[in-house]
Amino acid sequence: MKVKTSITLESDVVSAIDRQVAGDGSRSEFLEVAARQLLARLAKGEQERRDFAIINRRAAALNREAADVLDYQVGL
Repeated sequence: MKVKTSITLESDVVSAIDRQVAGDGSRSEFLEVAARQLLARLAKGEQERRDFAIINRRAAALNREAADVLDYQVGL
């Protein structure tokens, strides 16, 4: 469902958007796509931060496990 809203932008931003959509869409479509892309990027960044925190919490155990696996390798 679309919701009508109003935003205030600097004139140079509006001009740049107008150049990008020149006959191939509307400002609203452009801004919706841009917002969705930014929101997806922010969500991905948050997921990566959570994953990194998990890895950091488990780093010592993961390093011990890796060292243990390396002990089983046979030299060439």
